Amino acid sequence: MTKKILLQLDIDPQPSSFDSVVAIDAGVDQLLRYEGVQVTGVTSIVHGAMFTRGGDNLKNTAIFIGGSDVGAAERLLTACQEAFFGPVRVSLMLDANGCNTTASAAVVAASRHIDLAGAKAVVLGGTGPVGRRVAQLLASDGADVILTSRSLDRAASAAKEISEQVQSGSVNAGEAGSPAQTAGVLAGAQIVIACGAAGIELADEKTMQSLSTLKVAIDLNAVPPAGIEGIGVADKAKSFGQGVGYGAIGVGGLKMKTHRAAIESLFTSNDKVLNAAEIYAIAKSIG
Repeated sequence: MTKKILLQLDIDPQPSSFDSVVAIDAGVDQLLRYEGVQVTGVTSIVHGAMFTRGGDNLKNTAIFIGGSDVGAAERLLTACQEAFFGPVRVSLMLDANGCNTTASAAVVAASRHIDLAGAKAVVLGGTGPVGRRVAQLLASDGADVILTSRSLDRAASAAKEISEQVQSGSVNAGEAGSPAQTAGVLAGAQIVIACGAAGIELADEKTMQSLSTLKVAIDLNAVPPAGIEGIGVADKAKSFGQGVGYGAIGVGGLKMKTHRAAIESLFTSNDKVLNAAEIYAIAKSIG
């Protein structure tokens, strides 16, 4: 039987051990790890993956793109695609810094408690890679999203970019540079997902407890203090205010299942490109 080979392309000096372990747990037979991969050097790596196997065996080679810089990883994904020749290609997956699997798991968790279509959702700290994807996925299922930042200009720029990518829902900007501004943005929210930098509190418990409309709050920060005060890192659908709360570990189980399932799916054909929308579909299928 032809072995399943995964090429792990990481933009950082040391490839992620997390991504390597998940790949092995997903059933990869051979894992080839490349560190410090740049756009200028990716073509020869991709061609080596493409031209060593032909026909149906091409599906047994795939490429995973990771690293801490999501923007650089996105450029690497584009460079990989540009190195292909028509049907001579291998499947690709991007999950730099866990951006796609984390966002997908969070949005699926939220959908367990409320129909996303027409729901008001606030993404706190939404201008980073995970926040942008959370906003995109929420809107793609019809939610009306407010993406926040301490800078209204940054929030507006991100909201505009995401709005151009989705066909349903809405994405608008909100400023959350002070507790009063945050409370104003959160008024009427049914879904609140905190995606800010590690160790920064974005919403206090008093404000969250006062939200009579709240159905679900999710804090994706695993480093104290919590991004949403009052949510524990391991909370999973635990009563919180007028709804339920999830911590980073609380959505981590679905994230891990999604990550493994996405890796496994790479080897079902040679033409998959798994980014935010595709990985979200996998998470939804797991539930």
